[in-house]
Amino acid sequence: MAVAHLHTDHHHPHTEHRAGPTVTDPAIMLANVTIAYQRHPAVHHLTGAFAKGSLTALVGPNGAGKSTLLKAIVGLLPLNGGSIEVADRKGLAFLPQVTEVDRSFPMTVREVVDLGHWRRIGAFRRLSPAMRASSAAALAEVGLAGLDDRPIASLSVGQFQRVLFARLIAADASLIILDEPFNAIDQRTVQDLMALIERWHVSGRTVIAALHDLDFVRAHFPDCLLLAREPIAWGSTRDVLSAANLAAARGQADGWSGDADICAA
Repeated sequence: MAVAHLHTDHHHPHTEHRAGPTVTDPAIMLANVTIAYQRHPAVHHLTGAFAKGSLTALVGPNGAGKSTLLKAIVGLLPLNGGSIEVADRKGLAFLPQVTEVDRSFPMTVREVVDLGHWRRIGAFRRLSPAMRASSAAALAEVGLAGLDDRPIASLSVGQFQRVLFARLIAADASLIILDEPFNAIDQRTVQDLMALIERWHVSGRTVIAALHDLDFVRAHFPDCLLLAREPIAWGSTRDVLSAANLAAARGQADGWSGDADICAA
């Protein structure tokens, strides 16, 4: 995929609004996106596009705005400035951080997976036999065949994350957004779920994942957006995760103030 890379210098003044990749067939277009919590800066002046069929890691220091950006793309957070255009919003599926999901709710494994069909049938229509079959196939694909009736509260964190990935399979989404999908789960589950993500990529789906393990990103994700509230670099992972760009991101983080106001530029 052809992309235009951001600069690699160490200075990132607010007046320099950097553009990310330019793509001919975007799944998501971001134009000068700015997001804040109670006027405290979270994401500043982000412009660029995720190409359809791309596999992109979203990385950056703690507090860089990764989860904020993903929630804004999904529509869970309002923008303070700019715009986000999603080519196929009906085809979007979102996986929040596993710590944000209430596992005490009295649901079975199968009931959670069946939720993946919700956008196609609405809240009150029954699942078709084909949908039930696809839910069963999704559970088998993530290694949980036979656990349909288990309450989710009885699962390990890794098993529960497999259930949530099965729900994504059932949703049959064209755009999949994952917020720290590998936090606090065992290595075998990480490997299995990453293999699933790579199959999604090969099939032409667009996948964006917020991650923190840079070696893992280098090994598995061809594209990368390095965010430190402001964009540092966006393009091929090899170019983005350079020493200079990582130093720039750390420099941005070192200068953050908890009581800083969002800039008006």
